Amino acid sequence: MMTMTTMMTMTTTRRRTTTITMTMMMMMTLMMMITTMTTITMLLVIVTIMLLLLLMTMLLLMMWWRRRSRTRTRATTTTTKMMMMMMMMTMMMTTMMMMMMMMMMMMMMMMMMMMMMMMMMMMMMMMMMMMMMMMMMMMMMMR
Repeated sequence: MMTMTTMMTMTTTRRRTTTITMTMMMMMTLMMMITTMTTITMLLVIVTIMLLLLLMTMLLLMMWWRRRSRTRTRATTTTTKMMMMMMMMTMMMTTMMMMMMMMMMMMMMMMMMMMMMMMMMMMMMMMMMMMMMMMMMMMMMMR
C-alpha cells in the first residue's frame, strides 16, 4: 500500500492531484489495517470464549456423572437442563462468530463506506436476534 502511494505521487505531477491521491491511499491503508486488527482480535476472543464454555460444560458433566454414580438414582433435571443450555449456548456462539467473521471478510472485500455501514447494521441486528434467542432458550430451560 505504501509503495502504491509513493508510485502515485511519482506519477502524478500536479500538486492537487497528488495530495488527493495521497489522502485516499492513506485512508485505504488505515481502513485495511483497522479491519485486519479487528479480525485478529475477534478470532482471539472467539477462541477464548469457546474454550471457556467448553471447560464449563466439561465441569458440569463431571459433576453430574459423579453425583449419578454416587446416588444410583435418576439424575436431577436441573443439572441436565443446565448442560443442555450450555451446549445450546456454545452452538449459538459458534454460529454467531462464524457469521461475524463472514461479515468481516465481506467488508474487507467491498471496502466501500456505505457497504460497511450496512454490514455493521446487519451485524448488530444479528447479534440482537441471537441474544434474544439465547434469552428465550434460558427461560424455556429454567422453567
